[in-house]
Amino acid sequence: MLGRDVLAVLEDAGIRAVGLSRTGLDITDPAAVRAAVADAAVVVNCAAWTDVDGAETAEEAATAVNGAGVRVLAEACAAAGARMLHVSTDYVLPGDAPLPYPEDAPTGPVNAYGRSKLAGEWAVAELLPRDGYVVRTAWLYGEHGPNFVATMLRLAAQRDTLDVVDDQHGQPTWSRALARRLVELGLAALAGRAPGGIYHGTASGRTTWFGLARETYRLSGLDPERIRPTDSSAFARPAVRPAFSVLAHDRWAAAGLTPLADWREQLAGALALPAFAAPEGAGRGARPES
Repeated sequence: MLGRDVLAVLEDAGIRAVGLSRTGLDITDPAAVRAAVADAAVVVNCAAWTDVDGAETAEEAATAVNGAGVRVLAEACAAAGARMLHVSTDYVLPGDAPLPYPEDAPTGPVNAYGRSKLAGEWAVAELLPRDGYVVRTAWLYGEHGPNFVATMLRLAAQRDTLDVVDDQHGQPTWSRALARRLVELGLAALAGRAPGGIYHGTASGRTTWFGLARETYRLSGLDPERIRPTDSSAFARPAVRPAFSVLAHDRWAAAGLTPLADWREQLAGALALPAFAAPEGAGRGARPES
């Protein structure tokens, strides 16, 4: 999802880039990775094990990709003199804060996926202290691949009402907006304007999954009252989810950049795309106010 958007943004900007899929590059293979990044100025790592629940019973496999694989990439970038932009997650944090997490907040993942991603962050910090950029994101949705927004619209044609959790707080982030920011950060890094370290690549503002679902319906011309609030206990999952995934964005100023736009603005932009059109049979509701 994110990788395809990054390539599209680079193409629109006229920047030469090579995109490698899982079949094109095994990031746990040191020789293959060294060859792949030998001539790169910036490497953007969108590869990850993202099956949060699956990681609970396969933590070693998840860490092989999210930890050891990232270390292999960081080592190759260090040898090639390339900057590395590594996409990480809010799940490296404990999710129990009363206020948005700053970039230097103590980590403390509550599940195997978070631990595997934290291993990747440590590798970038250790091997690329000046040329490594960790960009944490959360609640990502986009045109390509399964995601919450697309699921809510698909279910609109199948169910009259939907129960959605209202006790997890976060920042829904459009993958295209994050892709643009990664390209901006990469260019700032090449120009010497962006110090290495941790940045938070999430939308401004905050909501819950319930709030995101209602706004998705409202902007799509569906009745938001079809979305009903519930709590996390109604959806037992193998992996614990952080209850509070709201991140602060102070570090962007160091790179000469402003925080990403509010989540509502991002959502409106995404829903204008044909990929997010409400399916036939989804029902109708009041059109959103202009």
